[in-house]
Amino acid sequence: MGSVKDLTVLDSPTREYPGRGRFVFSDRYSVFDWGEMPDLIKQKGSALCIAAAHFFEKLEKDGISTHYLGLVENGQLKPLSRLSQPVNILETRLYRVLHPELTDKNVYDYKIYHQEKGNYLIPLEIIYRNALPLGSSVFKRLREGELRLEDLGLKKMPEEGIELSRPYLDVSTKLEASDRYLSWQEAQQISQLSDQKIGEINAITLRINQMISKEAQEVGLKNEDGKFEFALDQNQHVVLVDVLGTLDECRFTYRGIPISKEIARLYYRNSDWYREIVNAKKKDITNWKKLVKLNPEPLPPRLKLLISWVYCAFTNEITGREWFKGIPTLRDILEEIQQFIKV
Repeated sequence: MGSVKDLTVLDSPTREYPGRGRFVFSDRYSVFDWGEMPDLIKQKGSALCIAAAHFFEKLEKDGISTHYLGLVENGQLKPLSRLSQPVNILETRLYRVLHPELTDKNVYDYKIYHQEKGNYLIPLEIIYRNALPLGSSVFKRLREGELRLEDLGLKKMPEEGIELSRPYLDVSTKLEASDRYLSWQEAQQISQLSDQKIGEINAITLRINQMISKEAQEVGLKNEDGKFEFALDQNQHVVLVDVLGTLDECRFTYRGIPISKEIARLYYRNSDWYREIVNAKKKDITNWKKLVKLNPEPLPPRLKLLISWVYCAFTNEITGREWFKGIPTLRDILEEIQQFIKV
């Protein structure tokens, strides 16, 4: 069980063969690596599931390998076109998750990847950045010297909302207590990937980014940034895994207004709970949760409903099919959301 979706294992993966499982998308959500938040967002799970399937099926047509097998309705595996109603179960191939060892010095040891050949999740998260919207971690990393302006193709400190001249590819850990940004050299070292595999992953990331951006633009949205995960199959082929193109994996905006769980992030950034998280991570990046004494307060009821509508409206509009009835347009929903957040 994850903070947002649950996994049912039908066949466990082995060293030689992938397994098979089902993602059950819940109405839970998570921000700031906290885990489950106090509210459930109605219909969020099925909206995410349908949107993810939409993009998976487009990628398969474009020849990009993924772990997607189909959607489950009434116990039957179906493509998106054969569904009679929204569902929240997506069936996939499964690959092994090999956890790095946390040493006594609070350092992660990735030696397990030195001896593995395939059928495992690559322990990296690949992030593409087309712009630097409000809330992007890039601003903090630039201020603290973790990133250089030239890395992003910039000559001066950027303003919030700036579009990059070309997509910037970032990489972070995936299986540590808190995501940690890496240099590409360090990412290659811990994952034991060859230059060829790193190049292949980056090329696939750019292709998918372009496809999502085109789809988003057609419904009036900007694809600001997003993240992908990959696995190596039994033949050491790169396979896209987890979920893509949804409001939880991508940061979309409409005229500068966030259309993702960034709405909840922006709301909670003004809370004492969030300030405790920031201070705790400065003290102990591994065990920071133990230092946070406060819990997040529930969302205001109206804002919770509006966020639910955002997920449903996005799925309706990106797929071109009214899966969720009686939902206002994204434009109308977002105009009201501005009353709750500062953009």
